Amino acid sequence: MPDLIHNLDAVHQRIALAAQVAGRDPRSVTLLAVSKTFPAEDVRAAHAAGQRAFGENYVQEAITKIESLADLRADLEWHFIGPLQSNKTKPVAQHFDWVHSIDRLKIAERLSEQRPDGLAPLNVCLQVNASGEASKSGVAPAEALELARAIAALPRLRLRGLMSIPEPAGSVEEQRAPHRLLRELFEQLRADGLELDTLSMGMSGDLEAAVIEGATIVRVGTAIFGARDYSN
Repeated sequence: MPDLIHNLDAVHQRIALAAQVAGRDPRSVTLLAVSKTFPAEDVRAAHAAGQRAFGENYVQEAITKIESLADLRADLEWHFIGPLQSNKTKPVAQHFDWVHSIDRLKIAERLSEQRPDGLAPLNVCLQVNASGEASKSGVAPAEALELARAIAALPRLRLRGLMSIPEPAGSVEEQRAPHRLLRELFEQLRADGLELDTLSMGMSGDLEAAVIEGATIVRVGTAIFGARDYSN
């Protein structure tokens, strides 16, 4: 799949240029390829091109994909990045390496209880509604510290950091504002004693702004796999 290989290379170049602007090492930014709605064959092709971390939004689709790629399991890192209902936590706890979208203690508690003992702790991020949109999931910034402390205390989970999905903005400067807010909140939580190392922010349209503001994971789908077809 030459287009996919070209797209991956182009995204890595974008990350490297943004990191250069920010005076950062490009290796400090992990590219998470968002493979939701795309077939397992595309994930396999991206893996062959060197990609290792993949993000999924829909539980059943993701589990089917993970199982069909079982031969690559030791070499793939699966991240759940979509809204998570309490009745869907068990398969996520059993199959994923990361969950980015925790915004309620109940979800974190269920993931902790359902994470198999034989697996490494589940890496989790607290989703923050950085732009204050009523339609967006995420905890309000003012409530983040209390929830983060509660999640950090749970067994079989490892609280790694914060995630956000801000509303689209035009210029890079406008895009930077919500990412800056998340970074500042991240720094506040670290100053309060939480051992965080991850800022999951930035997508195909705003990854430069996110990297400049300190993203350690950028979640990119369209720029790698192309436009999605939700009709099927």
